[in-house]
Amino acid sequence: MNLLEKLKMPRKEPGKEKAPKVEVPVCWLETSDSVTRRYEFVHDGYLSVKVVNDSRPVYHRVVEPFLNKFFPSGYPYSVNEGYLRCTQFRALQHLSSAALSVLSSQSLLFAAGLRPTPAQATAVGWILKDGMQHMGKLICSNLGARMNSEPKRRRILGMAVVAARATRLPICSSVAKEGNLSDLFAKGEAISTLCNVVGIGVGMQFASTLCSSMQGKLVVGPFLSFIRVYSVDEEMRAAPVNTLNPQRTAMIVTDFLKTGKVSSPADLRYREDLLFPGRLIEDAGNVKIGRALHKVVKPSKLQEWKEIFPEEKFVLSHGNKWTDMLLEHNATGEDALRGWLFAAYAASMENSFHEPSVSVMDLRKSFESHIRYKGRSLGYIRVHITFVL
Repeated sequence: MNLLEKLKMPRKEPGKEKAPKVEVPVCWLETSDSVTRRYEFVHDGYLSVKVVNDSRPVYHRVVEPFLNKFFPSGYPYSVNEGYLRCTQFRALQHLSSAALSVLSSQSLLFAAGLRPTPAQATAVGWILKDGMQHMGKLICSNLGARMNSEPKRRRILGMAVVAARATRLPICSSVAKEGNLSDLFAKGEAISTLCNVVGIGVGMQFASTLCSSMQGKLVVGPFLSFIRVYSVDEEMRAAPVNTLNPQRTAMIVTDFLKTGKVSSPADLRYREDLLFPGRLIEDAGNVKIGRALHKVVKPSKLQEWKEIFPEEKFVLSHGNKWTDMLLEHNATGEDALRGWLFAAYAASMENSFHEPSVSVMDLRKSFESHIRYKGRSLGYIRVHITFVL
């Protein structure tokens, strides 16, 4: 160091030395519901939480870790109505299905002339199950679009057993409440895995005891099958699916015309016909959707309809047993709802006045005046359907 640098260096005055900087930890204690937690900011700004004291009963201390592991964060406020019942019957369905697969695999190997142990039957069952799932995913991949509107029916009829994920997503989204679909799906997988493992253990126990004979299999097998089918049915009925299919739309239109209220998915779930959702509802106009244009209306009738309703994107054709509705490619859900309302109102007018020969123009004028008089505009229905769904 040269002389110039020594002159520029500040001189240290005695008694003014700076003390070394000491980092004081930032921590605090919080007590909530008889649980005291210590919060502390550690390195890199992370927050550490430790339980210091827990004076709750043993039951609560055991249940909370289970809820955190198998239920979504914020339960029960982070899910819609029906989630707990769906989860209960889904667990029962997976348990009975896993136990039944062990017995089925053992019976299959017995029929082939083998004498497998319960463990060998379980291994064969897993191999067959994985193989069928992969095959089912390839076969049912083109049915994915139909799963959105009819997930309950596909699940119950068995087409979605080999492609269960196709129906699980719309059902999970119907009970999700706060954008927590991923958390909901992950916790559902955890419950399914746990119940499958327990079910395999139950099946192996049955195979070694009650079902060691053919008579035992004939009793336990149908019983487990009944539990499985019943669980799937109750699970699907408890799920408030928030997509519209023809049956749910018809029920919403019927309830609105009768009471002036728009039913929510929770109101409709136990009234649905899961096996035959295409049944016609008389109070909603007996509307049928999906038939080919050339089978529904003649070109002359189509031209007459477009002259009376030039701005509408739906066509109605009244028959003896039902009313066909056709929609243009660019039609929206509001167009379909308006057409359904018009068909239902036309059917109610014919039943009230016994005048099946009323002209379409007269029906249109009467329909518009009725809607305005009751204060039930189409926008009101559309907004409330969007809100409840």
